[in-house]
Amino acid sequence: YCWQAWGRPSQLAPPGDWLIWLLLAGRGCGKSRAGAEFIRTEVESGRARRICHVAKTPADVRDVMVEGDAGFLHISPPWNMPVYEPTKRRLTWPNGAMALAFSSHEPDQLRGPEFDAAWADEIGAWAYPSETWDNMMLALRAGQHPRVVATTTPRPIKLLRDLLSNPHAIVTRGTTYENRKNLAESFYQQVVSRYEGTTRGRQEIYGELLD
Repeated sequence: YCWQAWGRPSQLAPPGDWLIWLLLAGRGCGKSRAGAEFIRTEVESGRARRICHVAKTPADVRDVMVEGDAGFLHISPPWNMPVYEPTKRRLTWPNGAMALAFSSHEPDQLRGPEFDAAWADEIGAWAYPSETWDNMMLALRAGQHPRVVATTTPRPIKLLRDLLSNPHAIVTRGTTYENRKNLAESFYQQVVSRYEGTTRGRQEIYGELLD
């Protein structure tokens, strides 16, 4: 459970006084794990008390961010396991920190509440990317230093272009090959090799934002 020891350098939160950490990487790079571990670190340190986590759909929030192999319930140690209340869209840690779930299909749900940390997953696939992102950022107004980690495989949308030019954003890039030892070898031999040298491969494997 010591992420500082197990995580690759590209999966560890960057130092410095930043507002947005954009992790732009290929499929299977381990970006979702990095997002979940960032939130866990913020919770365990006491810096984050009220968190929002946002995915494309409610099912994505549950299946990836909460219950997935890289989700909160999988990465949390037994002594600091959050209680999950799916009907309330809520996770509560033993120290009282709480995370609420939202989806890009209902960006207006982010109006009203306020948070001191956020994890935005696969923003390149969000239904209403700009509206959801804007409402989430406007809700980051609690605590001493609210911050957001955004994890995504790139797609050529305006939101990602804007983030890449945002002076308050730190960008980390990664490829599918960086996480090879944790993925099935058949995936590389039969799937990844098919897209090598193609435009789709540049986006989905190497994490390039294409025009």
